[in-house]
Order: sequence, then C-alpha cells, then structure tokens
Amino acid sequence: MSKTWRIGVAGLGTVGAGLLKFLDERPGFAPAGGQALVTGVSARSRSRPRPFDISKLAWFDDPVALAQSDETDVFVELIGGSDGPAKAAVEAALSAGKPVVTANKALIAEHGAELAALAEAQGAPLLFEAAVMGGTPAVKMVREALVGDEIKSVAGILNGTCNYILTEMEATGRSFAEVLAEAQRLGYAEADPTMDVGGFDAAHKISILAALAFGCAPNYAAAEIEGIDQVDLLDIHMAKDLGYRIKLVASADRSADGVLVRVHPSLAPLNHPLAQAGGALNALFIEGARVGRIFVQGRRRGRRADGRRGGGRHRRRDDRRRAPGLPGAGADAPAVRAGGPVQEPQPRLSAVPGEG
Repeated sequence: MSKTWRIGVAGLGTVGAGLLKFLDERPGFAPAGGQALVTGVSARSRSRPRPFDISKLAWFDDPVALAQSDETDVFVELIGGSDGPAKAAVEAALSAGKPVVTANKALIAEHGAELAALAEAQGAPLLFEAAVMGGTPAVKMVREALVGDEIKSVAGILNGTCNYILTEMEATGRSFAEVLAEAQRLGYAEADPTMDVGGFDAAHKISILAALAFGCAPNYAAAEIEGIDQVDLLDIHMAKDLGYRIKLVASADRSADGVLVRVHPSLAPLNHPLAQAGGALNALFIEGARVGRIFVQGRRRGRRADGRRGGGRHRRRDDRRRAPGLPGAGADAPAVRAGGPVQEPQPRLSAVPGEG
C-alpha cells in the first residue's frame, strides 16, 4: 500500500498557488509511490481572494506551528525572505526531523550552511531546487549530475526580470523606466524592483550555485554586485553597433586565491547563446574539466515552473534519506573572495566569462 505524504505549505503567493494548483490537477500524483497531499497551509491573510479553495485545508496563522504539526510530514516553505518567519519555520521543521522543500534563494544563500548543518544533524532532507532558475534543474545538474567532474566556472542569466527589461529596451527603444513599469504591470517585476534590477536576486542564486560547484559555504556577503539600473539606451545601442548585446551575467570562478562571485552587466557577442536568450528566459553555462561547457536555458520562475519543481522535489522521500546538500565552512573548503556590492556603479562593461 502506498504511503500518503501530508504536505504543509507556508506561503500562498505565486509559487505557492502554483504548487497547490499543480497538486489539485493531479490528485493521483505519487512520486516514488507516495501520494503528495496538501493538508495544511499558512499565509499572511486567510481571507485574501485566491484562485483555489483552501476551506478544507487546516489553516495556521503561524508557519512555525504548521512546520511542527503532527499532521505535517513534509514542510514546503514559500514565504520568502532570508530571516523572520521563513527561517524560523524551516528551522522548526528540520529540528523535528521533517523534510523541507523551499524556493527561497535568499534564505539558502545567506543561511544555507547553518541550515544544512541542522538538516545533517537531524537526518532531514533540505531541498531547494526551485530556488535557482525555477523549473530548470540547474541545482540538480551541479549537485548531482556533475558530481564526478571538476567544475571550473558557472555563469549565466539568472534573473528573468532584468533579461526582459534589457530585451525590451533594445527591441522597442524605450527607456529603462518605461520598460520597468511595463514589467511591473505584467507581473515580471515586483512593486519594489530593487532585488531584481539591483542584481541582488541573481547574486543569491549564483552564491548557491558557487557553493555547490566548488564545495564552499554560501557567502552572499562576499559577492560583487552591480545591477542594470545604470544601463541606458545609449549603452545598448553602442554595444549592438560593436556586435554585442548587454546582459546581466552572474558568474562564479575558482582560482588559487579562492572563489570569486560576481553579478554585473556584461557584453555578449550577438551570436553567443546568452545573447540569444531573450525575454524573461534564464540561461546557464557550466564548464567542467572533463565535460567541457554545458548550456541550459529555461523559463523564469513563476507559478507553473516553480510549482512543478516544488511538487517534483517530494520524490524519493519515501526512504527519508538525506539528499546531498550544501557544504559547510570546513577546513578544506575554498574561501569566497570578498568583493561586496559595488557602491557606486560605473558605466563599465566586461565580456561574458570565457569570451573576453
């Protein structure tokens, strides 16, 4: 007889709604023979109109209480934010030995090492596939598929909002402010777009990939960060005249001095795969010593993409074995070289990694 996994979902925004819709449309969804059934939810507002019925689900005002509930077998954290209720609820679930699935890149990038240590101590899986590139399995590729290779570098477009803005500025000749306003109307950008256009969202994601690729603890604070808010139409037109396209590229490279994590506008040759990834697409290059360069691209995060990844990560939980997780800050771990946010963005553009 197959087991039923009782899922507690904290956070009913775009991604949480996508997960509930995904599971509602697939009542027989049973990864690894265990049926995934949402039994409890938590969000900021119980009365907020939603495109799905939550009246039959147990409601928790406090996500920590949902994580600790005896009726929750697997805890899904989709609240967002690096601290506060998201971190407290994840810690509560892991402390209780429960598997945790999260799409929260800020939480993993800033507290991943300590959460991984807690998960290790309690024998509980900590899964964060949807935290990077939404529905595209970038985390799985780096963490599992390339485990036998030596990764040299990771670089790509990790923020669909910025990619959409740069694409539309070039295609329509409109200003940054005009396209940003449109992106907000379409739901591509938040009301406060700072995390996206400032490069901080991409920095969270590349910090996670760097930790997995190079065996270092995530160190978001050491990343060098510059966004696209200083890019104007003149920059875009001049780049194109020279045979390039401006993209916000996040990269991580390992050298004898440690790991360097950067996010900044870069020049991609027009025939380069990153230059051809337009709109809200994400794209990623991984270079290994044996496999060479691997390229993958996919949809930006959103209801359908992240919802599927959230649902898919319940597979293999039937044996409750810990999945490979984030490395800690051990003695043998390479150091992330300190750079930090660029305080005064300059109109500098460098070539896409590997193309300079």
